[in-house]
Amino acid sequence: MRKAIMLAPVLAAVLCAAPPGRAADYPTKPITLTVGFAQGGPSDVMARVLVKGMEPILKQRMLIHNRPGASGNIAGAMIARAAPDGHAILLATGSILAINPALSKKTGFDPENDFEPISLISRQTHVLYVHPAIPVRSLEEFIAYGRVNPGKLSFGSGGSGTPAHLAGELLKTEAGFQMTHVPFRGAGAALHNVLGGHVPAAFGPPSPLIPHIRVGAIRALATTSLKRTSALREVPTIAERGFPHFEADTWHALVAPAGTPKEAIATLHHALTVTLQDPQVRALFATQGVDIVGNTPNEFRAFLKSEITKWAKIVKIAGLAAVD
Repeated sequence: MRKAIMLAPVLAAVLCAAPPGRAADYPTKPITLTVGFAQGGPSDVMARVLVKGMEPILKQRMLIHNRPGASGNIAGAMIARAAPDGHAILLATGSILAINPALSKKTGFDPENDFEPISLISRQTHVLYVHPAIPVRSLEEFIAYGRVNPGKLSFGSGGSGTPAHLAGELLKTEAGFQMTHVPFRGAGAALHNVLGGHVPAAFGPPSPLIPHIRVGAIRALATTSLKRTSALREVPTIAERGFPHFEADTWHALVAPAGTPKEAIATLHHALTVTLQDPQVRALFATQGVDIVGNTPNEFRAFLKSEITKWAKIVKIAGLAAVD
């Protein structure tokens, strides 16, 4: 009887700490990873790599749900309203969480309050590249060319309001020269038009550019990240060439709906961290010009806050007012 009395408080504490459906049982069903862009794109490819690595660790299936539209806002709003049980998560991008809110007041979500951060996954630089017919071989020469040919220089990107577009706007503002933005429907279309000589320059992700850079069909002048990318170590950063704080890259992260249990966030964070440490995953991302980062939920929350502030300033510089 005395032993039973002594154990009673312990049993009560255990029962209170582990109610039915507790987060310790997570995940209890397949996890849906929503991607805000179409199949076959960079985000979709990344999602498939992550799912393959995380499923064995989570011991549960992961389903990819491509929900393109409104530059990722539809997917963001969907996950913001999803049940906060850890079974619906978003492969977020810098465009969805940091740029889109500066471009539109009707994204359908609050990037800081409607999501629980899991981790920053990676960052990817953009490359400033030109057609060989343009008589420039460095960033300095490109800027000088723009200054002596006012109104004649243009640059392409994968679309208005994309990180690549805003990188160009930031460069011309900081360097003090004029060039006109020409938006295309995707980075591939921008590349095609530079290769064809229709546009003299563009900003774009490394992966599709590398084969053309290697054979001299296009010339890479600089990248937009603070550090050189492993995919193009020979190409300097804009920061190295006289603009030390210049940084305008793309990033991916995992987030869950606000209110998701901390235990579920920790489980997802662990699975993602182990996956990102896999040598094959790291090698695959490196060939795509993607530099793996990884951080804690709190670190990502602070990073996101700084990114929202930074991109809001760049959007303002570009004259892209928020749409009501």
